Amino acid sequence: METVSFTQMKDGTREDYLLIRRLERGYFAGTPRRVLAELALQGQETIEGYQITRLEHALQSATRAKREGADLDWIMAALLHDIGDGLAPQNHDQMAASILRPFMREECSWVVENHGIFQMVYYAQHYEGWNQFARERFRGYKYFDSAVEFCERWDQSSFDPEYNSESLLHFAPMVEEFFSRKPYTPEFIRSGEALGLPVLDAIS
Repeated sequence: METVSFTQMKDGTREDYLLIRRLERGYFAGTPRRVLAELALQGQETIEGYQITRLEHALQSATRAKREGADLDWIMAALLHDIGDGLAPQNHDQMAASILRPFMREECSWVVENHGIFQMVYYAQHYEGWNQFARERFRGYKYFDSAVEFCERWDQSSFDPEYNSESLLHFAPMVEEFFSRKPYTPEFIRSGEALGLPVLDAIS
């Protein structure tokens, strides 16, 4: 196995860092596999108190998005919005957004990053001291309406044990396509563009 010569980064040579750069390409290419493995792991975890697994919630959300004619960015946002649950349950939305942001339209990654606050409108009134309308701090922001719709149509509605979701295998090629994008490419990031979710009236 090829390895660098140093034991402290400050001692690395040009050859060492060119080696690392070359080997990292293979590691980066494995991102879809690792993401799919994490989703599969969520299939072994029932969300505490809910009727479905974390994976089923992800699949339901993404299936609803796909069936409503959403583009790849929105489908990946729906599929992966809770990917951080296992390691970062207190700020899972921010962790998920960090994973997605290099490859995704800014509108979608912003919604993922803030969906936890927007979801509070459905339940925070039941907890003493919680602010049900915390999302109002973002009212008027260009992505506010997209976040409201994302939560209403694809997130809060996707805890149904009877819903006929597509499988993880069905979404695997989309995950591969998404993470094969060149990171931070302007044509994918589309900074500042608020395209919104698919218009329901236009869905056949």
